[in-house]
Amino acid sequence: MPFGILNNVSALQAEGALNNTQMSLSTTLQQLSTGQRINSGSDDPAGLAIANGLSANIAALNQSVQNANDGVGNLQVADGALSQVTSLLNTAVSIATEASTGTVSSSQRDSLNAEYQQILAEINRIGTTTEYNGTSVFNAATTSIFLSDANSNSTITSTVGALSDTTLALNGTSLAGTTGAGAQAALALINTAVQTVANDRGTIGAAVNRLQDASSVMSTEVQNLTAAENNIMAADIPSAISQLSNLSVLSQTGMAALAQANAQQQSILKLLG
Repeated sequence: MPFGILNNVSALQAEGALNNTQMSLSTTLQQLSTGQRINSGSDDPAGLAIANGLSANIAALNQSVQNANDGVGNLQVADGALSQVTSLLNTAVSIATEASTGTVSSSQRDSLNAEYQQILAEINRIGTTTEYNGTSVFNAATTSIFLSDANSNSTITSTVGALSDTTLALNGTSLAGTTGAGAQAALALINTAVQTVANDRGTIGAAVNRLQDASSVMSTEVQNLTAAENNIMAADIPSAISQLSNLSVLSQTGMAALAQANAQQQSILKLLG
């Protein structure tokens, strides 16, 4: 190799190697500081695209879990209210049974009927005022719970019927009268209403179970997708630390080599002395 001053090839080679080392060192330091293997699209374009897709899946699933939980909350409010209605109807059964017997006087039946009418009024109040998130629960409308994983969508529907003495076929019933015939007729309708409420609670319970099952499945999906995203995005810390040590040494030796190459060029001046 000629020994000249036109180009310092050795210095250029050392500078190029040092630049590459510094770039790798910068990438490694960024991985250690963020904990992520991919910090920009240039680090792993394909990996970043996959990870971003998984991130969207996770976000959609997490919100869908919340949607399902909100649906469960709505149904549980309805079930709690119907539980109270069942207690009221059981009291009505007792009152109607008492009013049905022949040893009760007309005035006593009037008193029992007054209590019974208050029970019906309370059932109407529960049906009118029970709300979840500002919306009436017993509105007979179908509620659709939207679920998504960012790639596909589905819905789970549930319906909580209207609640009143009319829907329970108790409107206009009375325990009053000179005999227990009216009370006995009302008792038969009350017993039917008890069964109606029990059936409604069973339907609500089945819907709650379905939503909870869906929530559990989606939560498992979130765990698996998070693990997959982590495998792509997370930096291998032990490997990065080892790489950092290696690159630090290369950086120091590269600077020394560049200094030596420049010093070698300066030595030509001695030939001119």
